[in-house]
Amino acid sequence: MKYIFFLLLSVFISNAQTKKEQLDLMPWPKNIELTAGNFAISKNFKVNITGNPNARLFLAATRFLRRLDGRTGMFFEQAFLTKVNEVPEAQLQINCIRSGIIGINENESYELSIDSTKIVINAETDLGAMHGLETILQLLQNDSNSFYFPSVNIEDSPRFTWRGLMIDAARHFQPVDVIMRNLDAMAAMKMNVFHWHLADDQGWRIEMKNLPKLIELASDGNYYTQEEIKGVVKYAANRGILVIPEIDIPGHASALLSVYPEIGSKIDNGVGSYSVQRGSGIFNATLDPSNPETYKLISAIFDEVCPLFPSDYFHIGGDENNGKEWNVNPKIQEFKKTHNLANNHDLQTYFNMQLVPMLKRHGKNVMGWEEIMTKDMSKDAIIQAWRGTNEGEASGGSLITAAKNGYKTVLSNGFYIDLMLGVEQHYTNDPIPKNSKLTTEEKARILGGEAEMWSELVTPLNIDSRIWPRTAAIAERLWSSGEITDLNSLHKRLKTVSFRLEELGITHIRNKEVILRNISNNQSTVPINDLSNVCEPLKNYSRNGGGKKYRMHSPLSLFADACTADASDAYDFDKAVIAYFDHHSKVNQVAVTDFFRKWIDMYKSLINLSSNAPLVQPILPLSKSLSEISEQLLLMIESKKLIEPALLNDLLEKCNSKKNADVELAVYNSLKKFSKMH
Repeated sequence: MKYIFFLLLSVFISNAQTKKEQLDLMPWPKNIELTAGNFAISKNFKVNITGNPNARLFLAATRFLRRLDGRTGMFFEQAFLTKVNEVPEAQLQINCIRSGIIGINENESYELSIDSTKIVINAETDLGAMHGLETILQLLQNDSNSFYFPSVNIEDSPRFTWRGLMIDAARHFQPVDVIMRNLDAMAAMKMNVFHWHLADDQGWRIEMKNLPKLIELASDGNYYTQEEIKGVVKYAANRGILVIPEIDIPGHASALLSVYPEIGSKIDNGVGSYSVQRGSGIFNATLDPSNPETYKLISAIFDEVCPLFPSDYFHIGGDENNGKEWNVNPKIQEFKKTHNLANNHDLQTYFNMQLVPMLKRHGKNVMGWEEIMTKDMSKDAIIQAWRGTNEGEASGGSLITAAKNGYKTVLSNGFYIDLMLGVEQHYTNDPIPKNSKLTTEEKARILGGEAEMWSELVTPLNIDSRIWPRTAAIAERLWSSGEITDLNSLHKRLKTVSFRLEELGITHIRNKEVILRNISNNQSTVPINDLSNVCEPLKNYSRNGGGKKYRMHSPLSLFADACTADASDAYDFDKAVIAYFDHHSKVNQVAVTDFFRKWIDMYKSLINLSSNAPLVQPILPLSKSLSEISEQLLLMIESKKLIEPALLNDLLEKCNSKKNADVELAVYNSLKKFSKMH
């Protein structure tokens, strides 16, 4: 009887209609309708493709099968998909009309229907079909002994055509495997542009067969061979992702000028006048726009690099040129007068305009940071808006200006994930704010947005934890309707998405333990992990002290590197505090006081650990402050003992310290709410 009862219960659960709020889809689809029933998965599950797709769809469908098989442990009989209409009787039918073009403004839409007997994806292009496969994987549900997909009808297409991620490989080099695993994660989140920052003050990362000194003298041995670059471009294309290369000029050129100082703007620009930089920040090294040899060298670089990238666009950087070398160089000043160039901005415009025909020769248009925007810049250029209030500019102001002036534009301001801001700040950052006064034509020029991962403070060990899972929220902002803004839903879905990204090789969860074991000296990592769940790295570049604290060879295996921008326990504690102040019930009280007891015990454990782990010492002061205020708040809540306001304020200020281990306590604002109990 027990067996029959549980069997009937299992059947009831698997046939119960799934509710939308149970789904962990990201990005959220344009239209979704759940219907009664489920599609039960068995080992006989197969996939069939019809139409005229690109060969990459067979690879994508095979990856889909392996990932689904890995989750369910079904031992599917189907191995690889290799041709059209290979298994006409398959339960999953993918109907694709044509091969999609890897680039912007392509059709990426799809329709997905699931009922109890079949699954169908209809898409004009294989790019849309691949997005549909990712959605199916996200729909997977289970009960106690089976896996299934809910019956559903989905119509989906992206809101913006540019949904990008930039990885800076110049500051800290990121090997090919780092790039490829992040391309896999991008594809899972329906992102379609990878912006590869390949040259800056700290290094030149492209093999140059005709200019070999660049990698011999300016790469520290860390660079991508041309074959590796071709491999990454192909890998990305097989996932529907366009690769945009960036060589940043005329500023950010220390590495380039360390090899070719004769085209630099220093008055004494002989050998040794420039060097590859080992720190962060803005440097003076700038190419000389008045020197014809400058353009010969750039042209030679473009001739070798452009063929590696099929993209229609080439990013020339153009940002943060402080002009100091130009200002003190008499030859350059005379050049400005001769060419009627009123200021350095005009001089940089002159420089940029020399690059346009060089790139046109290779079938490419210019893309650059917002500083390249002038009245003379080609309207074929894409302007990337990056400056905001931190730079004394209106947030996203240049985006609006570019759109109004006829330029295609991409928003990066508000999507700088290296600032270590919380996910909610990125999620609420819309490329087209609701109050924007733009015409329909002007809005169409806003292509979308791009998450920026500058690498001053990341290595292959911790880079994934800085990109994911926050970039999944940015991906949703760029794909889904602007009306999808529920933060509680975001946090709920992000937990599952974060876990599933590990399936693709993303190391943001597993590498945290690697760092914590190093800190603990291979002792228990539990108390350090508990502290990391209420701490966040210092934000807005304050961790690096204006670029002077960390060098390119400094360790990034410390406590701050194990912490993330969204401390998990801080979010849960805040919810518990809100509930407690809303209603002082016993349940709500326990939810709060359990945290206090945990933090008191945590400090005791960290003290014990520190006797054989020197790297624990820097985090003890913050843990001690948290323990001390927890003890007092426990007395106040459970024993109704009043705390002297001066004592409470002193304890709060200690919890607000940003002087220890390059982190801050993310629970400070929630703790501060208890000061109102007096």
